[in-house]
Amino acid sequence: MVCVTPLATAACEPAGPALWTQPPSAWSSLAFVVAGVWILVAEHRRRTRDRAAAGGPETPALGVLTILIGVGSVVQHGPAPSWNPVLHDPPLMGALALVAADAVADLTRRPLRHRWWLALAGLVVVLAAVAPAASEAVQVATAVVAVGSSLVRAWLRRAVRRRTLAAVALLAVGGAVGRYSAPGWPWCVPGGWLDGAWSGHAVWHVLAAVALVVLAPVVGRRAGGARGRSNTNVEGPR
Repeated sequence: MVCVTPLATAACEPAGPALWTQPPSAWSSLAFVVAGVWILVAEHRRRTRDRAAAGGPETPALGVLTILIGVGSVVQHGPAPSWNPVLHDPPLMGALALVAADAVADLTRRPLRHRWWLALAGLVVVLAAVAPAASEAVQVATAVVAVGSSLVRAWLRRAVRRRTLAAVALLAVGGAVGRYSAPGWPWCVPGGWLDGAWSGHAVWHVLAAVALVVLAPVVGRRAGGARGRSNTNVEGPR
């Protein structure tokens, strides 16, 4: 097993041809594309069944971002151009910031301010181009907020608890597999159980994609289980 590109320090897998640098991670990135399409189709069907409670743009936005995460990840682990963070980082940041903003909006009983998570995604476009390490640091910080606020939300809101906890569990398992199979960790060894056509980072991709599918139906849901249209930039009287 060899690590084939500086950008993929979290991956430990066989090298592929020039335009398919890390085959397992590149192929598994398509799981995000499938997950994003699943989210969009499921949300469209839900809205068709219940037009009175169609809801806001949060879940469709998450579906689109999930597809873009997959596209960016394919580029990162496939041809791996030097500018790959510009494609890879912004949609991931957008998804993290959206989940965090939605959880905070629910906990504070305020409308979701879309400009906040969009601004963070826009910031990462710039950081990914000029300072990739800073982009990664901002994403990590936002991920901590997203997971933390989602867990608090799950504790206080029974309607979102089951799906939120399931999504966090999937992310935890995927993160553990990805970490233990990273360079310098126990599973990144020749002849190890991930040595071959698969990799720990690929496992992370698949489980993270499934976690987004599991979480998507609760994005935009508010206390009482409603998914109304009020999550806009317009606030009522306080």
